[in-house]
Amino acid sequence: MSESIIDTSPLFELRADIHVSATPMDVYNVVSDLGRSGEWSPECRGGEWVSGEPRTVGAVFRGENLRSEDVVAWAPLVRGTWYTEAKVVAAEPGRTFRWMMLTHAGEDQESIWGFDMEPAAGGCVLTHHFRMGKATAGIHKIVENLDETERKKFVQEWTEKLEKDLDETLKRIKGVIEKQ
Repeated sequence: MSESIIDTSPLFELRADIHVSATPMDVYNVVSDLGRSGEWSPECRGGEWVSGEPRTVGAVFRGENLRSEDVVAWAPLVRGTWYTEAKVVAAEPGRTFRWMMLTHAGEDQESIWGFDMEPAAGGCVLTHHFRMGKATAGIHKIVENLDETERKKFVQEWTEKLEKDLDETLKRIKGVIEKQ
């Protein structure tokens, strides 16, 4: 049996950056507060810390998400309101903040989102990145009834969606921070 595009590792690896007129620490204080993610995320509407010390390695955040019908409209995606849990895997104030998406059973997945801050003239460069090594349980569920051509189309369109999400998130964060 031939290998599917879904077996590619990494399946997704994306990054984008923007200059923010604030110190790396000021930026970190905003982006590590996942409860505020509704201010900048295209899908996450906020949520709550459900275990551990908020914003520290090992803490778990339960996010409330909202996805519209028009996002990769042909694919069998979760629509409307849905929930995720993520565990903080890196929390270095002023440098990096990263979280790993968990399965519904609370198991680690190779799906890591994060922000890095680098000092720059007049503020800092904020980098937003996402890496999915092996496909998550959710991706497997989405593609389980798709043929290989549809799987390739899904990965391509989902990559385009993620690229837009990273750029939009950075622009919104910049706006939030620079208005403070």
